[in-house]
Amino acid sequence: MAAEQDVEVEDDLARAQKNLRSLKTMISSQSKTNFMRERDVRFLDARIGLLIQNRMALDEQNEVASRLEDHDEDNDDHYPDDRRMQQYGNLFYLLQSEPRYMATLCRLVTLAEIDTLLQTVMFTLYGNQYESREEHLLLSMFQNVLSWQFETTAEFTSLLRANTPVSRMMTTYTRRGPGQSYLKSVLADRINDLIEQKDMNLQINPLKVYEEIVQAIEEDQGQLPESFPRSVTAEVAATHPQVQAIIQPRVNALIEIANQFLTTIVQSLDKVPYGIRWICKQIRSLTKRKYPDATDQAISTLIGSFFFLRFVNPAIVTPQAYMLIDRVPGTHPRTILTLIAKMIQNLANKPTYAKEQYMIPTNPFVENNKKRTNQFLNELCEVGDFYESLEMDQYMALTKRDIQISITPNEIYSTQSLLHQHLDVLAPKPSDHLHILATELGAPPAQVPRKQNKPIELPLFSRWEMPIQDLTMSLMSDNNITQNDILYMEAKAIFVQIIRSLPGLSRPPLKLYHIAESAGTAKDVQLVRKGIKVKEMLRELEEAGVVDQGDGHRLLVEEITQELAHLGDLKVKVMEELQSLQSVYKTIQDHNNYLMSQLESYKAYLQNVRMQSGGIVGTNQKNKKQVGLGVEVIDGKAKKSGSNKAHVQGPFKFTHQQLERDGIIAETEVPENRRNNIYVTITSPIPGTFIIELHYRGRDKPILEIDLKLDDLLEKQQDNIQLLDLDYIKLHVNKTLSLLTKTFMSNKK
Repeated sequence: MAAEQDVEVEDDLARAQKNLRSLKTMISSQSKTNFMRERDVRFLDARIGLLIQNRMALDEQNEVASRLEDHDEDNDDHYPDDRRMQQYGNLFYLLQSEPRYMATLCRLVTLAEIDTLLQTVMFTLYGNQYESREEHLLLSMFQNVLSWQFETTAEFTSLLRANTPVSRMMTTYTRRGPGQSYLKSVLADRINDLIEQKDMNLQINPLKVYEEIVQAIEEDQGQLPESFPRSVTAEVAATHPQVQAIIQPRVNALIEIANQFLTTIVQSLDKVPYGIRWICKQIRSLTKRKYPDATDQAISTLIGSFFFLRFVNPAIVTPQAYMLIDRVPGTHPRTILTLIAKMIQNLANKPTYAKEQYMIPTNPFVENNKKRTNQFLNELCEVGDFYESLEMDQYMALTKRDIQISITPNEIYSTQSLLHQHLDVLAPKPSDHLHILATELGAPPAQVPRKQNKPIELPLFSRWEMPIQDLTMSLMSDNNITQNDILYMEAKAIFVQIIRSLPGLSRPPLKLYHIAESAGTAKDVQLVRKGIKVKEMLRELEEAGVVDQGDGHRLLVEEITQELAHLGDLKVKVMEELQSLQSVYKTIQDHNNYLMSQLESYKAYLQNVRMQSGGIVGTNQKNKKQVGLGVEVIDGKAKKSGSNKAHVQGPFKFTHQQLERDGIIAETEVPENRRNNIYVTITSPIPGTFIIELHYRGRDKPILEIDLKLDDLLEKQQDNIQLLDLDYIKLHVNKTLSLLTKTFMSNKK
């Protein structure tokens, strides 16, 4: 309790806690931003694919363009007026504090609507991911949704497996700050160690191993012997002696690496976020209640399908998307990570190998680890409930006046629209509070343009607020807490605050009247008030017989001493958490930068396409504005740089060290002692075309010159080709796109 009062104290712990709160707020805010940008990138991925294939109409191009608009114009006209703000504050307080409404809504919406709703639920309504009240309310919502899922799923085997709004909701929850922090702390080192071994080939698919043998023979002998066919069936490849001889040691090595990964995960039990473990607990509890005949193995499989399939394995397969690694893994490490994820998933499932028979040799890993994996999955569920603390949190929330959320107008209007659409199910009675608020608000306004969709700080408060005295009485009657109990807890908290502010008073034995009088005569006004107040409270507690001056207030002194010791330990924990979360925040920021560079690349390509088709140039354009890579608009007309040498962009010069440091050069064959003399120049002679030249200092002509098209680069990105091979160096496709965008599009007006 005293630890929560650090706003009134200024010591090292208070300052660390203040910094920690600030950092948690930034993580929550950045997580929401990333979620929105990931949605945009998913939408644009498919659309850009169509553009590359020249199969998108102009009106569809305009829709894509709207996703890429800069949020640089402000306009207050779209903000709700004061009366509406108050009504929305009432509505969202009700939705936040009574999770059943959002739980029902998550079940009613379509897959097309769920992402927008999840943004509001996960990152706005319960966006403070480290604040216990919001986290516990969100988990209460999960319990409601999961209960419904178990009630309505006919087949046990299909539980939590289909791509439904509920499964999307569970996956989104794991992408919040605490989940990302866990994945980074547990998996990052293990994965980075693996990708360092870029030449380690553990491919065990017989067909692909056979292809490796064919390639090796051709490189060695120039051609294949007549008795060695170029292509065979999977069955023939699997029985080939050379293939078997190669695969067996690879399987053994894979099992050893998978064991290391599994051991790391199993030993991380105490690091798994509370919310993830609590969801596992609900899955186990609901399964036992709804399917009493379910075996322990079946229950473990269900828990594993959430913990491994939706949480851990995606990070193993695509560690760069989770910012667990700084560079793209090579082909061989990527294959190994995919195989390890399959092996770990087979621990949670009952493997059939119907489609991937080449995985059968890894079965000893499954058999040998089944017991410890099931034990780990069950231990995940061993966490306490939060209902009592949530009740206290709710009580405290009603006494506060500073609850607010950061929410955009479109989030408000979208939620209002869904409530309006499903009000008969959510709140059928006219006397229901939700029904009253939704009816007063009426029909939802239309969505505002993206440029006007700026966040609003919306204060939340309940219209149906109980007086504080009634709340106190309710709390006391519901929890058997007496007025003296509340007085005792408050006195203890104030004594701890005083000692934290005046550390010289902490020497034992603690003399409470001396501490109160020292505060009462201090120079600080706040301390004086606390000293006078706690002295009076101490007298009241003596009169009530709760404490006794005769024994030096022994019980209260012991609890104050314990609380101070706890705060000393807490300071160490806060500092450790602060350090850990700073790393998490950097990871989330890095992911945001990656998403931004992706969006900028799409923006550059789209502007080139639209300019060339005449779709972007209009009378409202400024007289001169950059619209594409290497293109300018002058007097309302697009003018290609290639038509006039004065408009050729570049060359821009970059050193080998600079590109290698920034991760743009992913691999290099340039000897280390010559890298200081190597540099790259990039020129854009016409829109979307780049001349990349590799130079050796002192030589007139470049060592290498290539003509690169933006379309080709984006097509590689679409096909998930990570590297661009330029003979001597290999460029990272995404980071090269980002460099071109930054160099040729950055604010050239």
